[in-house]
Amino acid sequence: MQSIDHDYIGTITGSLFGIPTRIYKNNTLIFYHSTVNLVKDPVSIYQADILKITDHVGYFMTAHFCYYGIVNSDNYKIVIGPTSQVPNSTPTLRDLAMQLDIPGDDIDDFIIAMQDITHIPLESLMQLLCLLNYILNNEKCFLHDVFIDDAIQKQFIESMNKHDADMFFSDETTQSITLHNTYDFEQNVMNMVRKGDYMALTGVIEKSTALKIGTMSDNQLRQLKDTFIATTTLVSRSAIHGGMNPDDAFTLSDSYIQKCESSNDYSRIINLRYRMLIDFARRVNQLQEAGAKSQLVSDVANYIDHHMSETITVEAMAKEFYMSRSYLSKRFKAESNITLTDFILNRKTEEAKHLLRYTDKPLTAISLDLGFSSPGHFSRVFRKYVSMSPSDYRKKYLN
Repeated sequence: MQSIDHDYIGTITGSLFGIPTRIYKNNTLIFYHSTVNLVKDPVSIYQADILKITDHVGYFMTAHFCYYGIVNSDNYKIVIGPTSQVPNSTPTLRDLAMQLDIPGDDIDDFIIAMQDITHIPLESLMQLLCLLNYILNNEKCFLHDVFIDDAIQKQFIESMNKHDADMFFSDETTQSITLHNTYDFEQNVMNMVRKGDYMALTGVIEKSTALKIGTMSDNQLRQLKDTFIATTTLVSRSAIHGGMNPDDAFTLSDSYIQKCESSNDYSRIINLRYRMLIDFARRVNQLQEAGAKSQLVSDVANYIDHHMSETITVEAMAKEFYMSRSYLSKRFKAESNITLTDFILNRKTEEAKHLLRYTDKPLTAISLDLGFSSPGHFSRVFRKYVSMSPSDYRKKYLN
């Protein structure tokens, strides 16, 4: 096998992207290339933490939301950075110069050089690292592999699943935004949400970057949050076009935005964005599956979704729809070819399958959340519709 010329890769990468590039061998710096003349390399402040990263592809975020990317290959490490989507302010760079003990006469030159480094979104930097990883390690990876944390996703699913949504929503300015990423990609994602095609959407997100929006703020964290808000606004509108009740869509949108605004963790916000996209598409899918049969079936499905944590009775539902119990049951069976009781339990079972597969909630908590009288009752119903116990179903999907 032909040996890899690491210096060549470092030179081409640094020159092409205009971002300082370093190569370490056995944690010792052996190569440095930069198109800007930095008085002192700022990586020295964070070097120890960056070199501790052992994943093939990873990144390190500073307190000022500048980032360094790293690719590990055997005893070599390629470190690219710092960069950011939003340029750091002069006072921030002056503070950095002080941390580096740069002489006063050289501080202005350091600030100018730092401002001349190419600014790119974190997603774009990570795509570059994925390419380098393929060259160095012969391993394909995508942004989903780098950014999406399964543990964080489980937390979001547990807090945002629809049967406790009403409780969550009860807790305590949309503007026109120009998208600067590929228009076709944006439309593709929004069409998937509108159609409720959450499986295809998952595949697209796993193999590409999420929606990226032009700079709207001079603060890196604020930029990420503004991007999240803009994306959520577009997604909620697509969900409404797909049949989601506008009040439900706006309420869900508000809840995600509140979660985003309350977080100062870059990684959690990226994970929340992924969860938001899939959540909207999945809800549209459930509505469309029910609505494809009749308006009554759609109304019943919507009622179940809003009362998922309760013990749902045909009597209560009939009262809600101003029908007699017998008429509702007979009409529903005629329009759906399934009894109303079976439809209710089927829908609860589908939600249970989602929770069992994607969260760590114990069976007792799931049975309570879904309005079953006891864990035993939940298990019997689940086994009836899935032909296996909840525990066996969860084990089936464990990695």
